[in-house]
Amino acid sequence: MAAPHFLVVDPAHYEIAYAINPWMHPTDWSANPEAHRRAARQSFNDLTAALRGLGATLEILPGTPGAPDLVFPANAAVVLDGRALLARFLNPERQTEEPIFHQAFLNLQSRGLLREVALLPEGAIQEGAGDCIWDATRQHFWAGHGPRSNPEGITAVAQFFHQEIVPLELATPEFYHLDTCFSVLPAGEILYYPTAFTPQSRAEILNRVPSDQLIEATKEDANRFCVNMVCIANQIIMAQAAPSLPDRLTQRGYKVTEINLDPFIRSGGAAFCMTLRLDRASTPTG
Repeated sequence: MAAPHFLVVDPAHYEIAYAINPWMHPTDWSANPEAHRRAARQSFNDLTAALRGLGATLEILPGTPGAPDLVFPANAAVVLDGRALLARFLNPERQTEEPIFHQAFLNLQSRGLLREVALLPEGAIQEGAGDCIWDATRQHFWAGHGPRSNPEGITAVAQFFHQEIVPLELATPEFYHLDTCFSVLPAGEILYYPTAFTPQSRAEILNRVPSDQLIEATKEDANRFCVNMVCIANQIIMAQAAPSLPDRLTQRGYKVTEINLDPFIRSGGAAFCMTLRLDRASTPTG
């Protein structure tokens, strides 16, 4: 099996300079920015070391002044089978990232790491893999919408990839992207925080996923951003968790690595948000 391939972004210019979700408090950051930057660098180093320790290959994109949330490349695009559909952001603060990621993805294409890079149609807002998660077991996308991505964005993803897509409406400002409250595990289980979804979307999840494959995250799990995890084979990398969640995952055969990602949780993101899988295939082999 080929090594998993991820895009990450160096945090040299990471900061909390604005608030576009309930986790972000610029005044807290500005009280001691140097300490926060050092902590962010350590967290990033620990995350990339853990990924490399599991055999991953990393593409490290330099940060850009004035685009602090560039460190969350999961929001940059939806990528499947070597084809990338670039995001369009709702908030003006993040729209500055769009041309940066566009050029980065064109560079990846020129190196043969992607075979196609495309833009969303006008009117479509879709914030990348953070709101569109591929389920290899069920062979469809799960797509979040409501706080950020819109229905037109979901339609655009379905038309571009020619794959089934299951919309899930998010119900809270805290869990504004699907990846903050929903994760697809390699053996087909779904880890999710039910409170983050509308009743209709919870019913859709229950209808599609057998009860023995559903794992409910607690409020503490969700608030610690432990649902926002990276999975490689039977290995899971997540933010520091309460003991119960790693224990439940271990009982299912997973090996869990916990990392202090608090500097990035301050912006509303953790391990999944900080990575974008570039080599995901609709029909994986090996």
